[in-house]
Amino acid sequence: MSDRPISAVLHDIAGNVQHIVRSELRLAKTELGEELGKLRAAGMLLGAGALLLIFSVLFVLLAAIYALSVFVPAWAAALIVGAGVAVIAAFCLGIGIKRFKTIRTAPGTVESAKEYVEWAKQQTR
Repeated sequence: MSDRPISAVLHDIAGNVQHIVRSELRLAKTELGEELGKLRAAGMLLGAGALLLIFSVLFVLLAAIYALSVFVPAWAAALIVGAGVAVIAAFCLGIGIKRFKTIRTAPGTVESAKEYVEWAKQQTR
């Protein structure tokens, strides 16, 4: 057994806990930085892929216009393809709007937390 006073032991324990907490925070910061770097790279690839997909859809639509222009005038082919795309877009927007309307704005946990706060306020009055 050591002849150290309890205050010195408690001081050492507090210092060690502080050191552990600081080390864990540094580790978390480093890990978060690494994950953000991966996220940034993935985001850039997703953005490039989305942009290329948009261009490819435009070229497919242009090819459809050229294919239709064999049978009808070019302006009519462009109008047919544009109208078809507009119908598909309206369909997608309609479904998207319906789905947005079904989403609750505040999750149940937020609502229950508000109820707990209100209950606590009433208890302290």
